[in-house]
Amino acid sequence: MTTAITGTTRLTAVLGSPIAHSISPQMHNESFRLLGLDYAYLAFEIDTTTLPAAVEALKVLHARGYNLTMPNKNLMCSLCDHLSPAARIIGAVNTVVDDDGILTGHTTDGTGYMMSVKDAGFDIIGKKMTLFGAGGAATSIMVQAALDGVSEISVFCRPQSRFLTRTQKIISDLNEQTKCKVQLFFYDDARLKKELSESHILTNATSVGMEPNPGDSLITDPSMFHPDLIVSDIIYHPAKTRLMQLAETAECPTFNGLYMLLYQGAEAFRLWTGLPMPVKEIKEKYFSR
Repeated sequence: MTTAITGTTRLTAVLGSPIAHSISPQMHNESFRLLGLDYAYLAFEIDTTTLPAAVEALKVLHARGYNLTMPNKNLMCSLCDHLSPAARIIGAVNTVVDDDGILTGHTTDGTGYMMSVKDAGFDIIGKKMTLFGAGGAATSIMVQAALDGVSEISVFCRPQSRFLTRTQKIISDLNEQTKCKVQLFFYDDARLKKELSESHILTNATSVGMEPNPGDSLITDPSMFHPDLIVSDIIYHPAKTRLMQLAETAECPTFNGLYMLLYQGAEAFRLWTGLPMPVKEIKEKYFSR
């Protein structure tokens, strides 16, 4: 069983900013150890200004692949040689496979999120979702939820979002290609309260509430919630965001993004190694809500 770096160890990594909080190195390195694989996984503080140089460096180092987290998911699309169908539709990449310098970009966030909903004990198929955000994670969740059979999705974003045009195109495609009714709104309390009143789940897929500003929330009035509304946040540090805290005062069930990380990571692991991640062991050792 591999427990040490060797002369043949293959590099995998995560590139993001901030990145010090990431649990991905523990998750992947323990999986490599459990399966006796000669790989290592490191975390690098990389943002959009340094991403192109980092990608070229990883090619030189013959890295097997890497994950992308905020703020790098969208820019990575233009740095790949090939994109998976989902990554092409969404316009975001969170996993790269490097085959001798040929980079293929994938997105596993949406699958990871939908699996985390099931893991939390909820069934949202055939029901309505309200979704905050228009970035890579938000669009990944939107696309996968629509494909999986969520009946309606109300997407909220800011009118000045740099992702607005892309999001409008994806929503149009989903309305044409799936049975899901997807609508786009700008943040407005009256409209938001109406959509939430009809929704089974609210998902925050923005960075609002993440360190270093854990006190921030896109909703500040608990009366916006109702007890039958599931409130989820893709953020997992802090474990309980301000949004989740406010939702719990209205007796809403909540869960964070920790298991989304687990399941999207499991798919990345499979893409790099061709083997399933030992999810049961990793979950027991590193993940708790």
